[in-house]
Order: sequence, then C-alpha cells, then structure tokens
Amino acid sequence: MANKGPSYGLSREVQGKIDRKYDPELEERLVQWIIAQCPDVGSPEDGKLGFQAWLKNGVVLSHLINSLHGSDKPIKKVQHSDMAFKQMEQISQFLAAAERYGVSKTDMFQTVDLWEGKDLASVQRTLMAIASLAVTKEDGMFRGNPDWFFKKAQENRRDFSDDQIKEGKNIIGLQMGSNKGASQSGMTGYGRPRQIMS
Repeated sequence: MANKGPSYGLSREVQGKIDRKYDPELEERLVQWIIAQCPDVGSPEDGKLGFQAWLKNGVVLSHLINSLHGSDKPIKKVQHSDMAFKQMEQISQFLAAAERYGVSKTDMFQTVDLWEGKDLASVQRTLMAIASLAVTKEDGMFRGNPDWFFKKAQENRRDFSDDQIKEGKNIIGLQMGSNKGASQSGMTGYGRPRQIMS
C-alpha cells in the first residue's frame, strides 16, 4: 500500500466497503489462470497484499495481455523497473491494451487502484472481464480451465420475412394477458350500492 496514514470517519467507512468487495477465492482462481497463461511469471505470496505486490509493477499484467494475442503483441516492450513512474506507465499500457482487446471502460480499474492498493476488487473485475473475453473468443489463445470463467453472450441475429411478421401480429401473446372467462355480469354501475339478496 502507499505511504499514507490511516483514514478516519467517512473515508474509513468507504474504504471498508471497497475492501469487503475483494474476493480471496476469486484471487486464487485468477492466480491459477495467470500462471497457466504465463508460466514464467512466478507466483505471488498469499493474501491480498501479496497479490497486489505481484501485479503492482505491471510486468505480469503485460505478459498476460501479450499471451492472449498471437504474434502481434500489444505491448512491445515490457519494462522491469523499480521506478514508480515506469511501473504506473506499464499498468497504463496494460489498460490500453485491455481496452483494445474488448474490455469495456466500466470493467476497467484505474492505475492507482492497483498501484496504491485502493481498490483491488476492481482489479479482479478487470482480470475477470479479460478472462471471460478470452474464453468467449475461442481463438486458441486461452490456457487454463474454461470453466473458471463465464462466457459472454454472443449475438443471435434473426431475420423474419414480412409474412412471418404479419402472422405474428395476429397472435395475442400471454404477456398481454387473457380475457377468458371475464365478464361484467352482476356488476353495477359506479356509485350505486350493490344489491344483496337474502
């Protein structure tokens, strides 16, 4: 984590909520997948801080996104550096490559979320989105167990002829309800009392 003092009040509550979103079981699955995808990256120490320290310099992330491409690697130069600026630049390159790969902006984490350890749950979400895209693409680049991640929905386009569309307008769907057995027999007009026979 970054060199800063403890938070108090509302900041502490907000950080607590963010920290509770972190999933240790998902961390294990992501680590297994990253090691299967890039066997030469080593493995992290156990726990949240070990996971953050493993990904913090951006090298593992860069190898991961490069392994999902063929010969055309999105990150040409993976830099091993102890300088904070270089590490953050490496993370930014990973995020840009992930966006080009197809990850939506809403699934992306910010560089400081990982580098300062502010929101590691968002880092997990981004890695999940990348893994799901890799499983969905079925281009042979995904390594690991495809059952670890869900497949994204594919477009299932249907083309109907004009005759089929006209026939569909004649059918009353069940969503519109049914009027079988409905009648107004025995009902009186508004404002009149109901007549009860005894």
